[in-house]
Amino acid sequence: MPPIFGKPRRRYRGSPLIVSIAACIGLASWSDGGVGAQGRPAPPASTAAAPSEFTPAAYVRSTPENVVLGTFPIDRPPVLKVASGSVVRVDTLSQRGTTQQEDPVTFLGKLGVKPDEILQDVRDLWAARASRPQDGRGGGGGHILTGPIYVEGAAPGDTLAVEMLELTTRVPYGINATSSTSGVFAPTYGAETGDRLPNIPPGTIHLIRTGMAHGRAVAFFSDSIQVPMSPFMGTMAVAPENPTVGQPGVRTAGVQSSGPPGPYGGNMDFRDLKVGTTLYLPVFHPGALFYVGDPHGVQGDGEVSGNALEQSLSGVFRFTVLKGKTISGPRAETATQYFMMGIDTDLDRATRKAVLETIDFLVKEKGLTPAKALSLCSIGIDFRIAEIVDGTQVVVGAVPKSLFLAP
Repeated sequence: MPPIFGKPRRRYRGSPLIVSIAACIGLASWSDGGVGAQGRPAPPASTAAAPSEFTPAAYVRSTPENVVLGTFPIDRPPVLKVASGSVVRVDTLSQRGTTQQEDPVTFLGKLGVKPDEILQDVRDLWAARASRPQDGRGGGGGHILTGPIYVEGAAPGDTLAVEMLELTTRVPYGINATSSTSGVFAPTYGAETGDRLPNIPPGTIHLIRTGMAHGRAVAFFSDSIQVPMSPFMGTMAVAPENPTVGQPGVRTAGVQSSGPPGPYGGNMDFRDLKVGTTLYLPVFHPGALFYVGDPHGVQGDGEVSGNALEQSLSGVFRFTVLKGKTISGPRAETATQYFMMGIDTDLDRATRKAVLETIDFLVKEKGLTPAKALSLCSIGIDFRIAEIVDGTQVVVGAVPKSLFLAP
């Protein structure tokens, strides 16, 4: 089956997933593209990642000058400009262990993390926090976002295709926090007063080690529980069109918080945006201005505690501009499925929007009538909750390509 808008430049056919416990990836031979050049010591032999299958055109590191906290600025100078079809490696940082008041060595040390397991980028960004008063003005919950990346030729009305080619962990641990007043138990969530709450001490933090066991990458949740790893970026976005006070996550005119997702993508927390998936985003500004961050080692649908396994990742992406192809919000696909997203502050409306997006796709791309499309939605398509804890909810219609016997 063809992709949603015709095949991007080239579909990735390599290994479906690369997961390592590397503290860094060892890419000294790669081009920096003029951004974030900074020497890094080689990782210990015990944590070195397997060689990459790609030779990206550029490498954007998560240094203080290449990241922004909590917002998607529409006027931030690009950290990199690339041609459509380019492959780029981008480092990202987890906000967990980086944006707290306590220095990372002390904070993470209390959880059992050794100093040499803490990324230099984490130390540098924490040290630079006092000089970055503009960060976080949108109340984005502290997401650390690398970017923006300017893709030449992208213009308003086009679509940016982002292929996830490779994702690797940068440290051998991740963090998940739980509370009886966070996630689906937050006072602002909308649950009826008097609902029973779990008995969880405030500020509970779980340090979860990751690595290989029996030939697969896992999170060592406990001595008797191992969760298979499935790294993905929780936040991928283009610069939003015109952030206006009153819209979800906009407290200052022109400044979109990274907290809630929207038509620009953002904090979608959809766990299938992993290696082998292509994300499609509408373009609102010249160059698209792509941001990425909020890296996750693994997450369940819903992200019900309010966070996943928050773990710094390095990703390899291919950016392709689809000229004249217009969509109203994010879509995605894999070799076996199409994904249509509904996004709204209300879960019911998000579901309705996901169904409407799926109907539109089936009518325009598969030639069904609206009546037949809705019927197929009801008997052959799953509607999944991607996340329900970020103020704006995301519901995804997962359309199996196997339903269609002909293109």
